Amino acid sequence: MFDNLLYSLARPLLFSLDAEEAHNRTLPALRRAAALGMTGLLAKPASDPRSVMGIKFPNPIGLAAGLDKDGAYIDGLAALGFGSLEIGTVTPRAQPGNPKPRMFRLPEARAIINRMGFNNGGVDAFVANVQRSRFYQEGRGVLGLNIGKNADTPIERAADDYLLCLDKVYPYATYVTVNISSPNTKNLRQLQGASELDGLLGTLKDAQQRLADRHKRYVPIALKIAPDVDGEQVKNIADALVRHRFDAVIATNTTIERGAVAGMPHADEAGGLSGAPVFEASNRVIRALSAELAGALPIIGVGGILSGADARAKFEAGASLVQLYSGLIYRGPALIRECAAAVRGLG
Repeated sequence: MFDNLLYSLARPLLFSLDAEEAHNRTLPALRRAAALGMTGLLAKPASDPRSVMGIKFPNPIGLAAGLDKDGAYIDGLAALGFGSLEIGTVTPRAQPGNPKPRMFRLPEARAIINRMGFNNGGVDAFVANVQRSRFYQEGRGVLGLNIGKNADTPIERAADDYLLCLDKVYPYATYVTVNISSPNTKNLRQLQGASELDGLLGTLKDAQQRLADRHKRYVPIALKIAPDVDGEQVKNIADALVRHRFDAVIATNTTIERGAVAGMPHADEAGGLSGAPVFEASNRVIRALSAELAGALPIIGVGGILSGADARAKFEAGASLVQLYSGLIYRGPALIRECAAAVRGLG
């Protein structure tokens, strides 16, 4: 197909650049291509609507958070044929993230390590970008807005940051994701602990109800968790999600484990590892969540999807939808269509 050919020509050039530089060049180019109508040449997935969280998704293949942290490239990304876009993670105040270099490819493993650290322009600029997008203005599809906390906010005050962001993004989101699982913000994963999680989810659920009353619209909230959780932690997370009537769980974020890439160039860089090496860890968490939740709320599967068969495996593990990120870097936009075809009729 045309998109396969196009990306096979572009990839060597992109991979000759620093990983973050390639990222920073690709997204503006995609935005320009969409504005000029050039993305119309790309084959799109066939319609395969799914109802999840009370939302109608035109197909079950979504974009994971992290690719467009500021919502500056929504229209370009929407032109690729995703069934949903998740944008962010955004924090209350602008922050530069961690020092560069902070993103590394491991081609031998079809993996990426990043320690970006929630670099973004702050929630007010984020919301302005969302409002400017034609995707939002014309109600073209499903838009998830992913929220986090600032790096310098003490962990015991994390709920304040999430509440502020939730209040700001709520009117513009199809759903909101609460990110407590990035390894690149100090102590953030502590919020996955039983007592911390229980308090945070209760606070957010109360806020969601107040916002639904204020805006006369119920916006679902999902929780994004890490792959580096054991069986007892999965049980505690599942229990908390059900008890606080959360709408979905996204499994999973990047891993801090390095066994699958040991000895490879950049393997010892700090940060979260994504791509093929996180595939099985993500599936393990999805299967465990599926068993614990017993259908009480949907699971969105993320982690290591580089083929249609990988997407299918996520559904077989218990996911209702899937999201892509690192696979796009290695496979290009044709991966979206391949995954959609592979899971047609599943779920």
